[in-house]
Amino acid sequence: MSNIEKQHLLTAKQMAEFAVNGFLRLDEIVPQELNEAAYKEQREFQGNGSTYWNESKVIQDIFNLPQVKGALQSFVGQYPIYDHSFMHIVRAKHLKGQGYHADSVIDTRPFGYDIQAFYFSHDAPDEMGPTLVLPGSHLRKVSNGSIGRYKNIVGQKRMVAKAGTIGFLHHGIWHCAQPNHTDETRYVFKLRLRPGQEQRSLFNTDGYNSDEVRDVFKKAYHPWCGDEARVNQIQTAKFWRFLCGDDKIDTSFEGALTRMGL
Repeated sequence: MSNIEKQHLLTAKQMAEFAVNGFLRLDEIVPQELNEAAYKEQREFQGNGSTYWNESKVIQDIFNLPQVKGALQSFVGQYPIYDHSFMHIVRAKHLKGQGYHADSVIDTRPFGYDIQAFYFSHDAPDEMGPTLVLPGSHLRKVSNGSIGRYKNIVGQKRMVAKAGTIGFLHHGIWHCAQPNHTDETRYVFKLRLRPGQEQRSLFNTDGYNSDEVRDVFKKAYHPWCGDEARVNQIQTAKFWRFLCGDDKIDTSFEGALTRMGL
């Protein structure tokens, strides 16, 4: 991936939202003509979902858009490594949902992560069952489907989206597909990339210590954490240090990291 202009990189506020929630949704960043071409192709595609990435010119064109490449570079750098991809299809009136899972076994990296891009070529309203995510769960390491016994968790959120939206998910976030109650088939293309370099200061770091960014962390509360909400928030503050390349910045509540000599 060639180096992208700074204007296309994620802003500090966008990256802070990713640090807090474990995902970032960029709404309608793909032009409609590409969405229409992709949607038509996906409906006609007869191959294996794992081969779509290599067989589709339109999906390559979409992921070569400057605004998409800029987001990917902000997460995994200029030299990402292809991990896998898949065209996920949920047929009309398919009323069985997935169990909660994270797309990895236990990861030993303290804060490094793979990024997963979920592209919607068509509108995905709530009744169509777009991917369900649990905000803030990305730093709670689990082994793949070990969380499948959980059903509904307070604070979970469906990724309701318009055509041309791409959701960028931390590989560790808890998520699952949902039932499709409509008469239309739902298509979601997923691309997973591993970092090819250290994931520090890859985004547009201007204002990474601004009041606007600090407000994102001040408002970061995930009700599912219960009594461990502050523990989760400290982990998020450590994650922000990693992402910014600044081991002294402290966005934890009441300056807890600094107070503890960390």
